[in-house]
Amino acid sequence: MSIAVNYLQRETRLLKDIKIAFISLPLVLLPLLMEWWFHSHYSALFVTYKHKILLVNIAYIVLVRFALLDTAVYIFSRSHHTVHVALIQVVLLYLEITVITIFYYAIVFHIFDVFSLFHLSAQLTSENLDEIHKHSLITSMYISTVTFTTLGSGDWIPQTLSAMIAVISEVILGTIQGGVFVAIVIYAHQNKNYEKKTI
Repeated sequence: MSIAVNYLQRETRLLKDIKIAFISLPLVLLPLLMEWWFHSHYSALFVTYKHKILLVNIAYIVLVRFALLDTAVYIFSRSHHTVHVALIQVVLLYLEITVITIFYYAIVFHIFDVFSLFHLSAQLTSENLDEIHKHSLITSMYISTVTFTTLGSGDWIPQTLSAMIAVISEVILGTIQGGVFVAIVIYAHQNKNYEKKTI
């Protein structure tokens, strides 16, 4: 426990400024660009290791989200702005983290062929089905958004163990979203009040 506390209270940080954080967050998606390239150039090798690659993707986004939330707490708690301005900044940063997480899972679903990961259980006309198949990235974005927000409309069902694990991880991240956000605001606000008292 003390290792985690020491880690969270460290002063050495990669991102210490809110502007840099906003600009650098999309860099989280860079590994997926390399993976997309790998998939298109070495598809046989990709297919061989696709389940392991998917698990690495899931571990990566969970760890990155932890680091980003830690960064949000750090930046908010050390902001020299009023609490209201700092709160708006952390809300916007958190919103960006949310959108990037949803987009990350959507790209992963798209790379791994959303139609092999998920089965559509809804009854649609052949024209609508063809339209959905033509837009697999939009379909992936829809599945990711519905999963992350835990709406769970039930129209897309995971078909593989890897897809189930991906859905579980995204649902967990989406479910704890609100609680983590409230905890960040409370912690950062308390930390800001503590620093004012010690100065």
